[in-house]
Amino acid sequence: MPQPASKLPLGADLRALAIAGVAGQSLSAGRRPLIRGVADDRVQALLAAAGFDGTFVAEASAPAATPGDDEFADLLALLREELALPDESGNCLCHAIATAAMGENHLWQDMGLPDRGALSELVRANFPGLAARNIGDMKWKKFFYRQLCERAGVPICKAPHCAECCDRALCFGPEEG
Repeated sequence: MPQPASKLPLGADLRALAIAGVAGQSLSAGRRPLIRGVADDRVQALLAAAGFDGTFVAEASAPAATPGDDEFADLLALLREELALPDESGNCLCHAIATAAMGENHLWQDMGLPDRGALSELVRANFPGLAARNIGDMKWKKFFYRQLCERAGVPICKAPHCAECCDRALCFGPEEG
């Protein structure tokens, strides 16, 4: 099992930490695959290369994740388009973020990251174009879904500008653990 976010292995980067966090959250919940769209052995190999010790035990009886009627594919496409370094770990990171975004908590929590600041740093480093568009520091999950709605031409705002919206605190407020 990967080490918890609070004990980052020497030399491990935020990409690996995020991938390990999502895999760990899935493992704790008994979900397979650990990261949707990525074979568990690939996740394990990427984490081992980044310095995470331990293994994810594959269990034949573990329930498989079923593709639902969600925005996973759309979010994955957005992330892949915006990925600064499209290598194998970057692709896995895109899958990890899209997997975690299907969760019910704040995105940084569903990614097993220590706080929102770590998620913001991860996005800035790996998706600089997206990070630059998040001008008001909107919560990341809301921001990603807003990007998807804008791409689809779906109006989502209750007011002409966020500053005038009655839901501003939901989108831009602090995220407590």
